[in-house]
Amino acid sequence: MTQVTAQGIDAVCELVSELSGIVWDDSKTYLIEARLKSLADEHGCACYSELVRKVRSSQIPKDVILDAVTTNETLWFRDNAPFEALKHKALPEIIDAKLAAGKKRLRIWSAASSSGQEPYSIAMTIAETLPDFRQWDIQILGTDISLSILKEAKAAEYGELEISRGMSDHYLRKYMVKKQECWTVSDDIRLMCSFRTRNLLETFMGLGPFDIIFCRNVAIYFSREDRNSLFTRMRDIVTDDGWLFTGSSETLTELRNSWDSQQHCGTTCYRPKAAVTV
Repeated sequence: MTQVTAQGIDAVCELVSELSGIVWDDSKTYLIEARLKSLADEHGCACYSELVRKVRSSQIPKDVILDAVTTNETLWFRDNAPFEALKHKALPEIIDAKLAAGKKRLRIWSAASSSGQEPYSIAMTIAETLPDFRQWDIQILGTDISLSILKEAKAAEYGELEISRGMSDHYLRKYMVKKQECWTVSDDIRLMCSFRTRNLLETFMGLGPFDIIFCRNVAIYFSREDRNSLFTRMRDIVTDDGWLFTGSSETLTELRNSWDSQQHCGTTCYRPKAAVTV
């Protein structure tokens, strides 16, 4: 039985913040027990301080902790409005500019992509918007901190419950293939997407530049400082005429010098300040 102490809870919160940027405090004691109790019991930890010591000494892999504490809530075309803005505003503008420059190349980043529904939804939106998408060089990068959830994303196989969360009959018929007891994403869509692990607290060296970044419903778990740092660093790897989509409760009001907010199709999206014309 793992003992719950104030010292142990503080130690877990500090560790989680260091590893992932997720901010927990003693009000999350119930969540800590729900996410970590079985892990602590499995490794014979008498208290949560011991669990933290074992993680820091590499007796317990950090990836196991990250898998336990991250929230992998996702669904197809989540909140819908950002994908409407992508389809009717962002993509047409980017495509027109690319064609004018003679470049059929798109680079998109889905940060905190979880089990893959977001990057695959983006790919389906591109396929709907761009009839000759197969003649384009399109790369959609999905990243997440959890190795186990990335394995699910790469497998691209979803059960009926997962399909029922946001997938329309139109997209299901057109871009999914029935495979025994599950559905798998069609090859055309999968070929646009790749996945790799990435901690959003770490450097973005080697990433970008991107025409579009989706970073939705993850920064709400960060401290104010880490949140501002995240979106400031994203400004450095998005093209000057690019786009940033965040979650509905994630605003960039403190970063007005870097980002300009715009309203399209019922959602707020952001453009690099340098791209704003008067």
